[in-house]
Amino acid sequence: MFNEVPELYDRVRPGYPDALFADLVTITGLGERSPVLEVGCGTGQATRSLAALGCSVTAIEPGAGMVALARQRLATFVNVTVESSTFEEWDDRGRRFDLLVAASAWHWVDPAIGWRRAREVLHPEGWMALLGHVVIRRPGEPEVYAETADLHERFSPGNPDWGRPPIEGDVRSTHEGWGLVDDPGGLFGPTIVRWYPTVQWFDGDGFADLLRSQSPYRRLDRDVREPLLDAIAERIRTRMGDRAARRYLSVLRIGQRAE
Repeated sequence: MFNEVPELYDRVRPGYPDALFADLVTITGLGERSPVLEVGCGTGQATRSLAALGCSVTAIEPGAGMVALARQRLATFVNVTVESSTFEEWDDRGRRFDLLVAASAWHWVDPAIGWRRAREVLHPEGWMALLGHVVIRRPGEPEVYAETADLHERFSPGNPDWGRPPIEGDVRSTHEGWGLVDDPGGLFGPTIVRWYPTVQWFDGDGFADLLRSQSPYRRLDRDVREPLLDAIAERIRTRMGDRAARRYLSVLRIGQRAE
């Protein structure tokens, strides 16, 4: 799905805050040349931050377009290798890692295979880290979906993907476990959860491009998606002063491999 628009995805999707990677290092004791496996690297947004730490990063990604762009973006890092594969079918060739990272990607992995494989490819006392973003809203602040709900219903009525983002405080209260993915049971220890506020600002056309990179909109037929996004862009221009925020809580969920 995202492999159709890798350049757009790379340009508009939010990166991950430096503070998240600083906490990752503090929690895991990660050092230069520590072997790290990244599952579903996409265009290499999180990979760049891992590489900048000096880690030895093996990044795997199934989408050919994403792989090509990731290799281009990461060409200056001699400590990064990008391999084309799903995690389920990936040949680890006996390699073992201190940390496995999945940034907004673990929900694409078959949980019946993924959690067990994750434990297998980690060294004893290795760590599993899931990075992600949760779209949020703040009370009293203009928010794009609230301003465009009528447009969403006009162009794609009754779509189960439509709905206002949750309130920031409600999201922060979900501070246990691995989030919206299946639980690994006893394969990993208790999770540590950290939240990081992130905001992107867009004009109307930029916000429409952001939505073009997201799965609820990519699933729409083009002749529905494009008129909807044009109408959203126009609404942002006319009702929101051509300036709209997309607020996130970036999240780090991390747990240690169980013995």
